[in-house]
Amino acid sequence: MEGAAIQRRLTWLVAEVVGLIEETPNVRSVVLTCPGWTGHLPGQHIDLRLTAPDGYQAQRSYSIATPVDGERVTITVELVEDGEVSPFLVDELRVGDRLELRGPIGGYFVWEPGRGDRLQLVAGGSGIVPLMTMIRARVLADGDEPVRLIVSARSLEDVIFRDELADLATRADGIEVVTTLTRSQPPDWKGPSRRVDREMLEEFAWAADDDPICYVCGPTGFVEVAASTLVDLGHAPQRIRTERFGPTGG
Repeated sequence: MEGAAIQRRLTWLVAEVVGLIEETPNVRSVVLTCPGWTGHLPGQHIDLRLTAPDGYQAQRSYSIATPVDGERVTITVELVEDGEVSPFLVDELRVGDRLELRGPIGGYFVWEPGRGDRLQLVAGGSGIVPLMTMIRARVLADGDEPVRLIVSARSLEDVIFRDELADLATRADGIEVVTTLTRSQPPDWKGPSRRVDREMLEEFAWAADDDPICYVCGPTGFVEVAASTLVDLGHAPQRIRTERFGPTGG
């Protein structure tokens, strides 16, 4: 049975683009319908494969951006300059196009509503994607787990899911959002204006005594600093889960 599950997970499926959402000038969400898709958990990802007319293939991994929704799978892609795959997905892909994907992949960096733990999320750039899926799943399930999200972006225009995060920040249902802008800020900006550091985590994150489960996602350097700082602040290493990304060719 276990071998059959692994075989199914790694089977390439054909998906059709049914929606495109421009999240920022350099980030786009791609909504796919994928016959044969059997579901996923918040935090999992897919492999996506493109095949050129001459047979050349390129493959990349992308976090799934929304909770399970039948045969629909949404990914959110950030443009990588001089990349092979992301420029096509962000600038050229059209509704009706078909792509190959396989998954879901990953069993460590996942979370489901109903666990009861306080949830601490720390995101750098497009690292917000799998963490946003966790928040969306919590909202969809009408969960009551207290959630704190710290998200770091270069500028307000670079904040992925900006409007949705702003809406979440105004709701009184136990979800708190702190956004820090590291390079440029609007004249009326009242939030943090620096990289995530010890003082920021001490001020805005759950304390170690609250025993939250922590998820940190973003570029490698960002994740290493945030995760090690949480440990320094007393959080148990086994309660901190990380996912990082670096240069992959885009």
